[in-house]
Amino acid sequence: MVYLVTGGAGFIGSNYVRYLLKAKEDVKVIVLDAFTYAGNPDNLKEFINGNNILMPSKYALLDIGKVDTSNWNVENISLQVERIKKRWEYKFDGYKLNSFTVETLEKSLGENRLIIVVGNIVDRELVEVLFKYPDYVVHFAAETHVDRSILNPDEFVKTDVYGTYVLLEAARKSENLKRFIHISTDEVYGAAKEGQRFKETDPLNPRNPYSASKAAADRLVYSYYQTYGVPVIILRPSNNFGPYQYPEKLIPVVITSLFVLSNLWCTSDHIETFKQFWPLSVSRKTHTSCYN
Repeated sequence: MVYLVTGGAGFIGSNYVRYLLKAKEDVKVIVLDAFTYAGNPDNLKEFINGNNILMPSKYALLDIGKVDTSNWNVENISLQVERIKKRWEYKFDGYKLNSFTVETLEKSLGENRLIIVVGNIVDRELVEVLFKYPDYVVHFAAETHVDRSILNPDEFVKTDVYGTYVLLEAARKSENLKRFIHISTDEVYGAAKEGQRFKETDPLNPRNPYSASKAAADRLVYSYYQTYGVPVIILRPSNNFGPYQYPEKLIPVVITSLFVLSNLWCTSDHIETFKQFWPLSVSRKTHTSCYN
């Protein structure tokens, strides 16, 4: 049984991959991750060896979707590419990057339970190659930070909406796919009134570019079941916390602040936490269900 997990080197995705590999002995996992700010190979380092990180040759030069080509000044583009290369040199320091081809992918699948493919979900050619292998797709990959979406909504539309479209098109053409599990967010409902708990049947009312892009992807996933019969499940989790969380989030910020501040004030009487859940929706017999 093969899973394709997009965004599998990020916070929630890597925890899910670790769960799969430890809980299910007959599972192989292909991680597709662009390794932007939150993706980190260290999140999965205990499963990484010298031959299971694969990178298409074109990604050694260009991170698809991350270079602004609206200004075709060669010097500007070269600077952006150089920044990307430096970021990857930092992230993959100490790891061996192998060339991605169909042959190296299949060889690595035969030898390993985990294969990491460095690539972006907006890359249609790469996605279509990868979709020949999985029985299940779990789609975590997304731009996820509200403040970042306000500063640069363009990246959120490209990744969250167009990237999801690319995956769905590949899912529609797949002959092996049993289930496409889309990780949405509770923020698609908008702001809750005091004491209100959203139900899956409540209308969506996103209020910032991040939640709007996730709502668009959410409904696009649903439309591919209604139009093409793609077997989908949509999950809308609330805030998650746990190991490997990116340090800009609330709990890591509070913990690291304790090392430098003698007093730490909370702005509310209590902090409600949400237990991290695992999207084990592959066992559901029905399609198109949404779960908060």
